[in-house]
Amino acid sequence: MALPKLDTPTYELEQPSTGEKIKYRPFLVKEQKTLMMAQESGDDKQIRDALASLITGCTFESIDPYKVPIFDVEFLFLRIRGKSVGEKIDLNLLCPDDNETRVNKSIDLEEIDVNMKVGHTNEIDITDKIKMIMRYPTLNDVTDIVGETDDIEDLFLMIRQCVHEIHDGEKVYNKVDMSDSELKDFIESLTTEQFENLNKFFDTMPKVQHSVEVTNPKTKKKGEVVIEGIQSFFD
Repeated sequence: MALPKLDTPTYELEQPSTGEKIKYRPFLVKEQKTLMMAQESGDDKQIRDALASLITGCTFESIDPYKVPIFDVEFLFLRIRGKSVGEKIDLNLLCPDDNETRVNKSIDLEEIDVNMKVGHTNEIDITDKIKMIMRYPTLNDVTDIVGETDDIEDLFLMIRQCVHEIHDGEKVYNKVDMSDSELKDFIESLTTEQFENLNKFFDTMPKVQHSVEVTNPKTKKKGEVVIEGIQSFFD
């Protein structure tokens, strides 16, 4: 006699990058086990592959985690995790006034959202005629970069990967038509001011963030702790 099949509840959320409605379900024990084993391995690529597989399955294959912005992936995982094992998590946070004392705070994952800084744009003016159109980093970009080079080279490689188009007046250069060496030379020929304008795209792009007010029990001073990225919510 076959065992009964269990019904899994379905929920709906709005994909941050597109505003599209996405249906999702909690992760199953087998999916949680795969992710936990990947985390225990300490291998970044294995962890990302397990995370991607979990999100694909839990969104009924409507999301390709390697193609959507990384902030979509983080947001989706936190929502899925909340419906799977509980929406409340306890974090041990460092008080910012002395950088020494830690306090426990309970966080509701449903309150965590994707935040974008005012004035953010993916169009960067280089000169009066030339501008760069950028796309957001994906899980694929992060997987390709982590551990490959030092921090400075990581930044330059991330910039090259996220260039979508370069406009020179009416002429448009698509990323697929650029060689990596041409793009590298172009970026390295920017002035410091132009490069800083380009780097603002990454500094101000949407991020999964949550601000928490903490009170230091020793000094009684209040402070704000900004939690950012998936791992920060589970330290």
